[in-house]
Amino acid sequence: MRADLLAGTRHPPMPVRSGQPTILVLDSGIGGLTVLREVACARPDAALVYAADDAAFPYGDWAEEPLIARVGDVVERLVGRVRPDLVVIACNTISTLVLPALRARVPLPIVGTVPAIKPAAELSRSGRVSVLATPGTVARDYTRGLVEAFAGGCTVDLVGSTRLAAMAEAELAGEPVSDEEIAREIAPCFREGDGDEGGHRTDVVVLACTHYPLLVERMRRLAPWPVRWIDPAPAVARRVETILGAASAGTAPPRHRAVFTGAGPVSSRMREALAGFGLTEIETGACPLGRSH
Repeated sequence: MRADLLAGTRHPPMPVRSGQPTILVLDSGIGGLTVLREVACARPDAALVYAADDAAFPYGDWAEEPLIARVGDVVERLVGRVRPDLVVIACNTISTLVLPALRARVPLPIVGTVPAIKPAAELSRSGRVSVLATPGTVARDYTRGLVEAFAGGCTVDLVGSTRLAAMAEAELAGEPVSDEEIAREIAPCFREGDGDEGGHRTDVVVLACTHYPLLVERMRRLAPWPVRWIDPAPAVARRVETILGAASAGTAPPRHRAVFTGAGPVSSRMREALAGFGLTEIETGACPLGRSH
């Protein structure tokens, strides 16, 4: 595996910070809320700014070069306004593509979210793992490099879903999605050999899109057999804690806010959902950059 594929997973050591840090969490939509929730548990003293680049949703529709430029522009602008101590890219699709270029532009620690293939391979007993992701993540050399480096003893099925992220967005916004639609999207994850009695069938599914854990309870219920579902958010939160240090005691309760790049209205149902993640202040139209992809 080329060294540059893994370079995005490493960070230089930093001193433990004192006081109340600010953490910027970015995704194309609301999927990164699953990461924000874990970061908030790891650093309850931190002020969190959740940025949804909804003007560009979904990132999976973008060509690579325009997407690299788009994310760099948005993060630079938000960093200039928010002045965070650390940035979390809470999206597998862009983490597998933009981290090196983004770190070259933004002089801050940047934590990405990449498919949890290594722990999946270690947990699997059958030797068959599925990676449920967006088509963009499935197609990335980075993802295939992780498979080659860490899952050599497993059969890894890369499953690209074109609809699950939008389903999660709809569900959180109060637009119910049917069981049949979800079951259809996850069905390709469940593989077994001809005549197999269960020894070489999928037993671990990696949720390689931060939107997917929003639907994981329904996925678990609709699965044709029990599997381990791996959410990368706890590992991301642990990495944040490693870089910033442990939470400071005795700080005032932090203020959290959500920032949308698009200028569209935020529905009352979405406001309620955001409040459930501690995001009570909401701003729209923060980065009205042109969309060209």
